[in-house]
Amino acid sequence: MKKIEGNIHSFETLGTVDGPGIRFVVFMQGCPMHCKYCHNPDTWSLNNNKIISVSEILKKYDNVKEFMKNGGITVTGGEPLVQIDFVTELFKSAKEKNIHTTLDTSGILFNKESINKYNRLIKYTDLVLLDIKHINDDKHKDLTGYSNKQVIEFAKYLSKNNISIWIRHVLVPSITDNENDLKELGKFIASLKTVKALEILPYHDMAKEKYKKLGIDYPLKEIKPPDKNQILKSKELILNEYKKCLQENT
Repeated sequence: MKKIEGNIHSFETLGTVDGPGIRFVVFMQGCPMHCKYCHNPDTWSLNNNKIISVSEILKKYDNVKEFMKNGGITVTGGEPLVQIDFVTELFKSAKEKNIHTTLDTSGILFNKESINKYNRLIKYTDLVLLDIKHINDDKHKDLTGYSNKQVIEFAKYLSKNNISIWIRHVLVPSITDNENDLKELGKFIASLKTVKALEILPYHDMAKEKYKKLGIDYPLKEIKPPDKNQILKSKELILNEYKKCLQENT
């Protein structure tokens, strides 16, 4: 096996929230966005942590594969597409072993100039967990420092190429919970033909101490996590608009 190395932050051997089944989760190092609610600021830089080969990761997976019931490998971050060549080789090798592959990404780095790389990646990708930070472009810029245009294009690209998608949206009170924005998100999801699930992830502030240790100001000090009713209401708004759009188009 060709030795291709990646900059890895850490591993989780019994992941239950990063795709179907029980999963071996690879946290990649490097992310261009510094989202205000990011709970892994220690993954932003590419200058940290472990350099590991594809074969070493698969060896780690083999050590725990008996526990991976209906699962597989999930690559997350950071932003795993910072190291797209490595992720592609990992997924290619995983598929040779009949391991289910899931990519957890924001899609922020998608660009048509590198389309051949993306075409190769999705050949070996079973599922994409697509994190849509904000459907409103101006609010996305304020939240992440980047436009959401590449995210939207990536979602359309996945749908066009019949790649299964789980949409993820982090609910941050006063930032990502606007009723009109949630409805717009529902409309957009309805335009995609391969969405299999919607996950509303509640914002949490458990990373405050991590920011403090890293000497980084935590930007959402005054915001409290949403309660269960807020989460349910937000998901209902998205799904109602989604269903409405589907009905209008049939």
